[in-house]
Amino acid sequence: MNSEEILSRLVAFDTTSTLSNLDLIDFVRDLLSQHGVESQLLSSTDKTRANLYATLGPDDVGGVMLSGHTDVVPTTGQDWHSDPYQLKIDDEALFARGSCDMKGFIACVLAGLPQMASRKLITPIHLAFSYDEEIGCIGAKQLIDKMTGFEVRPRIGLIGEPTSMNMVLAHKGKVSYRVVVSGLSCHSAYISNGVNAVEYAAELISFIRNMNNDAQQQLTDDAFSVPHSTFHVGNISGGTALNIVPKECQFEFEIRNLPQQNLDQLAYKIKHYANDVLLPDMKSRYPESNIQFNQRSHYPGLHTDPATSVIAFTRAINPVNRIGEHVSFGTEAGLFDSIGINSLVCGPGSIDQAHKPDEFISREQMRYCDQMIENLVHRCQERSEFA
Repeated sequence: MNSEEILSRLVAFDTTSTLSNLDLIDFVRDLLSQHGVESQLLSSTDKTRANLYATLGPDDVGGVMLSGHTDVVPTTGQDWHSDPYQLKIDDEALFARGSCDMKGFIACVLAGLPQMASRKLITPIHLAFSYDEEIGCIGAKQLIDKMTGFEVRPRIGLIGEPTSMNMVLAHKGKVSYRVVVSGLSCHSAYISNGVNAVEYAAELISFIRNMNNDAQQQLTDDAFSVPHSTFHVGNISGGTALNIVPKECQFEFEIRNLPQQNLDQLAYKIKHYANDVLLPDMKSRYPESNIQFNQRSHYPGLHTDPATSVIAFTRAINPVNRIGEHVSFGTEAGLFDSIGINSLVCGPGSIDQAHKPDEFISREQMRYCDQMIENLVHRCQERSEFA
């Protein structure tokens, strides 16, 4: 099967985040088995999803890792002009949920299996396919915990998120929280008898907003389209009726940090304001008051030195020999980089098409990625690298 035929099979599996990806993983595992390649599965705690890891070539040297996530974002509420789980093909593009983000890359990798398996590789090629990236790189974190114990790990990693095949060396990190503010309810005619959770939540939200304003005047990096760390509140709920002082308010916020900044230190400033400024005032009026932070996601940023080996290697195999701008969205690259796998982001398709109705990937981009995989196989056959 060529990459377009494999993509047609991959998008037919509804692997929306939090749903099972096992049917897709079984399909990939069967393809690998047909070429005599064994694979390891690392299952989620509820056994409904799994990461897959496989090595082609020698297993006692580092080599090159090709990484992609198998999950996709929902189509709920989106106005599609074709079935999002059936590949629609025209002269220039391939339309389906996940075609761009990022089953197109995985399809190109799998289309290269016959070459990978039939050639005598001197430098190994590792495949790492994960689950639930879209909701916080959950599968990748589990995979990385496992890989930390490997005697030999990949030396470089190519993470195939859609970058129009540009080589992206940096992306922001992210942490997100759900905050629950708990106060004391009472009749609104006697507000001094209660603790208004909505008002204290509003003060905390205002503090977060001010941190975003301050960030624009502090550390900046013009290589990012948004050149500073960002602080964002995305939703809020609280209260039951206007004449009742609300006892609870919940909201969610995120921080997307420049990789040069410490993500935990940025989050600490918000927690410090909540716990050391707001909460004592609340407790002075009602001792059971509370502000609880529940972490929803966390992954580090990426900042790859242009002088590292992964850049020169990718330049040699990528038909699109172009460094892309730093990106504000996150990937698994920062996680892999944190355990010593020198990583960059490079894959087919444009992020502008991701997460949207009528998501598509151009056939030209697929051809570029097919060529990169073919060049990768030739290079790994010819020489020993990254031992």
